[in-house]
Amino acid sequence: MDLRKIKKLIDLLEESNLAELEIKEGEEVVRLSRVPKSTAPIAAAPVAVAAAPVAVAPVAAAVVEAPAADALPAGHVVKAPMVGTFYASATPGTPAFAKVGQQVKAGETLGIIEAMKMFNQIEADVAGTVQAILVENGQPVEFDEPMFVIA
Repeated sequence: MDLRKIKKLIDLLEESNLAELEIKEGEEVVRLSRVPKSTAPIAAAPVAVAAAPVAVAPVAAAVVEAPAADALPAGHVVKAPMVGTFYASATPGTPAFAKVGQQVKAGETLGIIEAMKMFNQIEADVAGTVQAILVENGQPVEFDEPMFVIA
């Protein structure tokens, strides 16, 4: 891919609210992503953007829902160790690894996160009962996002 095109893509990424941009041209692939310097500016940015046009409204709505994460059931919270796509079972049509009310042991598989074509098992940190499953099958998850509550 031409260096001028890559520079234009970098400019496009800087001018937009996108966190990541991937372009495929034939067999060539260019992926650009922003790396946040800290979590504080990320939380502050959508609030400042809330006064922007209607196209940005979904971002502002996501910020409003964030405080609801504090209303988790009591217990140990298992968080996503990486960014990827969560799957509740190994293959479609098979039973989920974990269900609400199920007893789990430390080290038992609760689900899978697919990241970069690799499937990573998410294991229980503690033994107990699954109180809540906070993510849905096929849902993208962020690093450190609460996924399960075990009491």
